[in-house]
Amino acid sequence: MKTAGNILSALFDERFMEKARGYSKFFDSWTDITAKNGIAAAADHSRIKDLDRGVVLIEIDHPGWKQVLQTKQSKLLNDFRIRFPDLDISGISLMLGSGKAQDTAQEAEPAYEAEAAKKPDTSSVAEAETEAEISAQGYDAIKDEEFREKLKRLGRRIAAEERNRF
Repeated sequence: MKTAGNILSALFDERFMEKARGYSKFFDSWTDITAKNGIAAAADHSRIKDLDRGVVLIEIDHPGWKQVLQTKQSKLLNDFRIRFPDLDISGISLMLGSGKAQDTAQEAEPAYEAEAAKKPDTSSVAEAETEAEISAQGYDAIKDEEFREKLKRLGRRIAAEERNRF
């Protein structure tokens, strides 16, 4: 017989994994969304960098592609809203990257992490607990380093949002 703690733990773990799967689908949808809007080639020169407070941050590798995406911006936004209604997407922000958009080795800090860095550090104990929790959840078993790091960032972000709610 399972204890209430075990049941709640399994429920919250499943909820977290469902959120993670949703975010993964969101980040993987860019190629399909650009193709649907007649700008499939733009996916090779841009990528979804982040989702910050309902705004999809798209990184582009050249100003010309920014102009192409701006012509379809409202249709892209509509597609995001239809595909991912739970994410409450309110806008798209196009930003010029520092080279190839697909190069994650030189990826800049996501906007939410940069903003968090500006605030005084009052939650270092909570962050250390979150890091320990993330390591304990088996991320080390994920072979794809890029995907593993995205999941870890997502876990930190969700944990920070939940801490800020209370």
